[in-house]
Amino acid sequence: MLRSTASLGCDEEREEEQEDEGDEDLRDGGVPFFVNRSGLPVNDETWERMWRHVTRIHPDGDAVAKRIRGAIDLPKIPTPSVPTYQPTNSIPQRLEAIQRYIRDLQYNHTGTQFFEIKKSRPLTALMDIAKEMTREALPIKCLEAVILGIYLTNCMATVERFPLSFKTQFSGSHFRHIVLGIHSGGRFGALGISRREDLMYKPLEFRTLADLVQEFQGAYQGYWHTLRKVKIGQYVSHDPHSVEQIEWKHSVLDVDKLSKEELRRELERHTRDMRLKIGKAIPPSPTKDRKKDTGSPLRNPGSPMRRNSRSDRRPSGEKKTLEPKPPSDMNGYQIRV
Repeated sequence: MLRSTASLGCDEEREEEQEDEGDEDLRDGGVPFFVNRSGLPVNDETWERMWRHVTRIHPDGDAVAKRIRGAIDLPKIPTPSVPTYQPTNSIPQRLEAIQRYIRDLQYNHTGTQFFEIKKSRPLTALMDIAKEMTREALPIKCLEAVILGIYLTNCMATVERFPLSFKTQFSGSHFRHIVLGIHSGGRFGALGISRREDLMYKPLEFRTLADLVQEFQGAYQGYWHTLRKVKIGQYVSHDPHSVEQIEWKHSVLDVDKLSKEELRRELERHTRDMRLKIGKAIPPSPTKDRKKDTGSPLRNPGSPMRRNSRSDRRPSGEKKTLEPKPPSDMNGYQIRV
């Protein structure tokens, strides 16, 4: 069940050529961890498997599991409250409140990811998972934090969100991490969670996307990690009922093959691509009030839904040609009207 991927600040995905299969089991800091696929509450099999894994990866082994499981006076953990805002709160203040909430949930060190995140699922399904995260208030990992960040910023129309992931190398091993890039008011920032304080939240103060990436690259260098690859997605829809898939890797940049100036140009090009996307009018998801003479959106040749395939990605230094694309594979999901 466990396959080889790793991360310093968190976990994210398998090797690039296997990522789109959707059944991803990961490593956390080089140690394999499990994904809870049974839903919540956790069933007995998953629960026992988690504790067996804890005994294998914790320095104190079986002793720590027995001490915790046998305790009858464990302190009650406070449940973080979903942030609320006053009309006078600025966008940076709201983003800081969201980051505090994500941090208050705490990073998940158990070796079992509690919420199963399949990147191929439509946005509406991922938002349902985010709602469950707020109800359960369990510790999370970086990919879960990205989905939660999208959910909590959906109501901020002037804030654009996009996936931003990193692949680094240290001591012969590769590590992966992902955050939610933020763009608003002409400035870039990031939301997320990590075991490292400087590999998650970035205030909304970076003038360009290149400046934001350079900030993460400098943080990695502080841990003797070499940045090998950067993957940037497109802006994510603000419609929580959208059946689009998140475009996780619109641009894949091999940092090793690019000079500093070339990397900056590629990031500027991606920024222009994102602006072009929001410049196009995208119709909202259908509702119960749909007009009688409106045809099914599944038959609309102008549907904005994308096929999230490898052919749609733009590798380093290569311009993405604009070609008509067929409607996205709905992966078995149907629009509810």
